[in-house]
Amino acid sequence: MSELRTFYPEIEPFETGFLETGDGHRVYWERVGTKGAKPAVFLHGGPGGTISPTQRRLFDPALYDVILFDQRGCGKSTPNASLENNTTWHLVADIERLREMMGVEKWLVFGGSWGSTLALAYAETHADRVSELVLRGIYTLTKAELDWYYQFGVSEMFPDKWERFQAPIPEDERHEMMAAYRRRLVGDDRETQLRCARAWSIWEGETITLLPNPTYSGTFEEDAYALAFARIENHYFVHAGWLEEGQLLRDASKLKDIPGVIIHGRYDMPCPAKYAWALHKAWPKADFHLIEGAGHAYLEPGILDQLILATDRFAGKTD
Repeated sequence: MSELRTFYPEIEPFETGFLETGDGHRVYWERVGTKGAKPAVFLHGGPGGTISPTQRRLFDPALYDVILFDQRGCGKSTPNASLENNTTWHLVADIERLREMMGVEKWLVFGGSWGSTLALAYAETHADRVSELVLRGIYTLTKAELDWYYQFGVSEMFPDKWERFQAPIPEDERHEMMAAYRRRLVGDDRETQLRCARAWSIWEGETITLLPNPTYSGTFEEDAYALAFARIENHYFVHAGWLEEGQLLRDASKLKDIPGVIIHGRYDMPCPAKYAWALHKAWPKADFHLIEGAGHAYLEPGILDQLILATDRFAGKTD
C-alpha cells in the first residue's frame, strides 16, 4: 500500500482583507497560493468555527489560488459571535461577493462538515459558478441529523461525555436540548452563557475523532472561541439552517454537471454516513469514498489522504 498523502508545507497568505457586507458585518478573508492559478474557496466548519493555517495546506500552493474566510461572527470577522444578519443565505451571498472580488467566473468549492452544508447550498444556488466540489463529512441538516447529535443517538455512544453536555441544563428541559441551550447562550447571565458555551463546544470537540484527541477539546475550552462557536452553531441549528426539510438532497440534481468528490468517515458520529450515501446516490457524477477506520475530523489520516488526492487531481496533478 502506498504511503498516505499529508499536508503541503506551511504557507502564508499573500493578501488579506475584510469584506464589508453592508449589513453590519466585516468578513475577514485571506488569499494563499499562486495568484492566477486554479481558483478555489475553502468553507470552514461549525457554523461558528474559523479558518486555520493548517487548512491552507490542503492545496498545492503552486497550483491553486485559494480564498479562505471566517464566516460571519467567527474568528477575525466582526462583530464577534453576532447572530444578527447571520444565516445560511447571508453566507451564500458572501461567497458570491468574494468570487466577484477575486474576478473569477468559476471556482472549486471545498467544504467539510458544516462547510459541506454551506457548499451544497451555494452550489445548488450558483451551479454555474462551481467548477468542482470537494466535500467531507456530509451534513444535510435535517431534523433527524440534528436530533441524532443533540437529543438521542450519539448520546448512546458517549454516555460519559453526554452527561457532561447535559449538566448545565435542568432535567425538565432536557427533552429539547438545543432550545434549552439557546435560551442560555443568548441570555444576559455571562457566567451561565460561558458555561454553556464551553459545554456545547466540548461535546463536539470530544466526539469528532475516532480516537480521543485533546487538540480538539482543548481548543473548544477557550472562552472566546467557545462562545462564538456555540452561539452561532446553536443559532443555525435551532433554525435548521433556514433550509426546507430535506432541501439539500432534494435539490442535488442541480449538481449533475459538476464534478466532485464525497469523502466520509465510516464512524463519523456527528454526521451519520447514510446521508453521505444518499448524496452519492443523488449525485452520481461525484466520486464517493467511505473511509474505514475514520471518524469526522479532516485530520484523520484516511480522510486527509483523499482530500489531498482530490485537490491534486482537480488541479491536473498526477502521481
